Amino acid sequence: MTASPAERPSDNDESFEASTERLGRIVEELEHGDLPLERSLALFEEGVALARRAQAQIERAERRVEELLGFDAQGRPVTKELAGAAPASSKPQGAR
Repeated sequence: MTASPAERPSDNDESFEASTERLGRIVEELEHGDLPLERSLALFEEGVALARRAQAQIERAERRVEELLGFDAQGRPVTKELAGAAPASSKPQGAR
């Protein structure tokens, strides 16, 4: 018995902290092992959705931090082309 789509919070309705807190409660409940199969499956399904939502939130936060810091994962400065500006080099995009 899973919640209907109208009852499930959307990505924007539930904070990362709320998602991970709920996921922790689900794990605790599943670890007890005394649940009917249908309830276990419903909790597992909810847990997977929460984990995916939390991972997506982490990825968005990481991208935002990279934008704010101005460096990519390899430590190179991140630059953005200005609209209408000439390219900074003659290298094709993606060439290193």
